[in-house]
Amino acid sequence: MSKKILFVSLGCDKNLVDSEMMLGLLARGGYEFTDDEQEADVVVINTCCFINDAKEESIQTILEMAELKKSGRIEALIVAGCLAQRYQEEIQTEIEEVDAVIGTMAIDEVVRTIGEVLQGNRANHYKSLDTQPLTGVERVVTTGGHYAYLKIAEGCDKHCTYCIIPKVRGNYRSVPMESLLEEAGRLAEQGVRELILVAQETTLYGMDLYGRKMLPELLRRLCRISGIYWIRILYCYPEEIDDALICTIKEEKKICHYLDLPIQHASDRILKRMGRRTGKEELMRKIRRLRAEMPDICLRTTLITGFPGETEEDHEELMAFVQDMKFDRLGVFPYSQEEDTPAAEMPDQIPEETKEERQAELMELQQEIAFEAAKTMKGRIVTAMIEGKVADEDAYVARTYKDAPNVDGFLFLNTSRELMTGDFVRVKITGSYEYDLIGELEDESTE
Repeated sequence: MSKKILFVSLGCDKNLVDSEMMLGLLARGGYEFTDDEQEADVVVINTCCFINDAKEESIQTILEMAELKKSGRIEALIVAGCLAQRYQEEIQTEIEEVDAVIGTMAIDEVVRTIGEVLQGNRANHYKSLDTQPLTGVERVVTTGGHYAYLKIAEGCDKHCTYCIIPKVRGNYRSVPMESLLEEAGRLAEQGVRELILVAQETTLYGMDLYGRKMLPELLRRLCRISGIYWIRILYCYPEEIDDALICTIKEEKKICHYLDLPIQHASDRILKRMGRRTGKEELMRKIRRLRAEMPDICLRTTLITGFPGETEEDHEELMAFVQDMKFDRLGVFPYSQEEDTPAAEMPDQIPEETKEERQAELMELQQEIAFEAAKTMKGRIVTAMIEGKVADEDAYVARTYKDAPNVDGFLFLNTSRELMTGDFVRVKITGSYEYDLIGELEDESTE
């Protein structure tokens, strides 16, 4: 009888791809899966440690599963991912119920690791952070099957002063293009209709392998894959967005006019302290260029508030920037003081209360901008992807090209017609509620 595995994936979409690869390897290894901890023989937790909140969630999850191990309910507890990479000794020393740890570059060892543990051995698998990204694995897609993430690179070379990623993921390494095209083809064959390109930074794709930026070429080749309807690009550093990329997005109909630009701040002084490569004027020029070239483009960004040394004047400058730029989507995170980063040792650390106050002010401002933008959509006709049916109602949840999964809003569609998750339909917007839209079907779908 095969062992049943409860797999817990925490953190970002890039970590989720690693989880799906491990699930694929485990499925090929003959293991079964369960969502019920009462049925599980083995628990694997793929952890995150990017900011303090993520670290705490990972630790709490490990402790909860350790109680199952202590009670004899499960046979083995394995911890993988970023927290395991960063705190390998502490995890095994302080939480004795953990049987094995797997580093970020050793996820291909998951089957071997479980085998070792079930034979009564403790295990510890790590590889160099220079190891090339794992390829060729048939993933178990956990996003519902109609969309999937395609991780095009591992690690980062930017070394922003607040960020731990290079220490747990290594320097930037692109996945070879042929491997990505094969993986995208497999996903399309499985029914995936939206590909979401992710990496710590997508815009530098190919520099290490090919000596030049190859994201435009990758995008054009992905657009040739039958069955893929939308391609969405996340995590584009503004300084790396060039004419070739803009031209590709404009010309290729499958590429959503949607970009995620993690700019973090708008004060030149704070941007310099963060180790960022852009200043406010360059950011404004790039944003205005994108909107001039593609008036319908949806721009999303993330900001850090309360960075060491941030004054009230810096905060007001950021508020004015947000008001002026009117981002379609925006998230704000209080600065997290991460050990082993240069920013953690900087003077003038900001009190938590001040960080949270500034975060609230920015989000309140963005709410006004976003709610007004949603209202202007009334009367427009858009293409939307069906995400699922609303229980006990003649209504569906959908997303437009302006909405990435799990981070943006929804479109609520009223119809008695039978629709399937992953269908693309034409919708007339009839209203809005806060961040979300409300609509009804046009007479005909795009199918």
